[in-house]
Order: sequence, then structure tokens, then C-alpha cells
Amino acid sequence: MKRGTPLIAVIVAGTAFGVITQTPAPLAHAAPAPEVEYTYDVVARRHYAFPNNDAIGYGYGICDKVRNGEAYPQIMGDVKSDVLPNDEFAANYLVSYAVGILCPAEIWQLRNSAAGYQPPPG
Repeated sequence: MKRGTPLIAVIVAGTAFGVITQTPAPLAHAAPAPEVEYTYDVVARRHYAFPNNDAIGYGYGICDKVRNGEAYPQIMGDVKSDVLPNDEFAANYLVSYAVGILCPAEIWQLRNSAAGYQPPPG
């Protein structure tokens, strides 16, 4: 009986090792860089046309305007005159998306500036 004991131990250890090594590695779920996410959404998915074809620069420009205390109606007017499509929905989406992705610390300031905003008639 003693001769088979080491053999059984080797078989058990080998089986345990085989089970351990066959466990799949966990999947990685990483978020893209803010610039990548922003550019993909406003250029590839929604097809905005930006001045000088510079989506990221324009998005950071929106962030600068919010950071410097520019009023929401003025920012919306600028976006509607600079970017296509230039309707109210498209401009609002672009402004909120740029701030939400590229400069999320400024969301509170954008919200305060937009309080009570009424789109122009038409």
C-alpha cells in the first residue's frame, strides 16, 4: 500500500495544477482617454464639422469659455455659428458633451450658467 501513495499524491497535485492553470484571466475593461471618446462621438458617430477640422481644440475652447465664466446663451450662439449641424439640439449636445468629457470639473459652472436658459424662438 505504501508504494502507491506517492503516485496518488503526484496525480492529485498534477490535477490541481491543471485546474488552476486553466482558469481564464479576468477581462480588462478600460475607458478610453477623454480625447478619444470625445472625438469618436462628435466626429465619427454624430458627424459634426468643426472650424479647421479641429474637434479636440474646439471642445477645449468650449471648456475655456465655461471656465472663464462666459454665459451659456453666448456659448450656444458661438457653437451654432461655428459648427455644423447648427441647430439647438446639436449645439446643446456638443456643449454638454465637451464639458462632460473634456472638463468635467466645470459641469457645475455650465449648469449654473444654463439655469433658466430659453432657446431663441424659431
